[in-house]
Amino acid sequence: MEYHIKASSVSNQDAVVTIKKSAIDFGTTKKTAEVLPNPAELFLGSFASCILKNVERFSGMMKFSYKKATIEVDATRLENPPRMENITYNLKIHSNDKKLNTVLLKKNIEKFGTIHNTVKLSCAISGTISTVGDV
Repeated sequence: MEYHIKASSVSNQDAVVTIKKSAIDFGTTKKTAEVLPNPAELFLGSFASCILKNVERFSGMMKFSYKKATIEVDATRLENPPRMENITYNLKIHSNDKKLNTVLLKKNIEKFGTIHNTVKLSCAISGTISTVGDV
């Protein structure tokens, strides 16, 4: 598989990344630092998106149903050189399905997630998966 995106910025203004038919604004200036995502947050968003995509993918393969999945991601950034050192995530799957094996799901996400596998080469990743019943 190959991917293609476009991004652009204007001096003293913010930027946009265009992916397929989506445009995502992101901050490059101090005036929008509290409003728009910065590149590090977009990176973590890609990480979270990869995990959520794999929940959907593996729900079919592992034959479990779920109503929704939510994920929170935290990261530690080092300064010199600037890099992510540690990423942690907490994935919650809203499901009453007894066939949902969270241990196997976590193993599959960590083995087959493109972004997960790319990131784990450069920083530590740890995460938890839990279920929320009464759906």
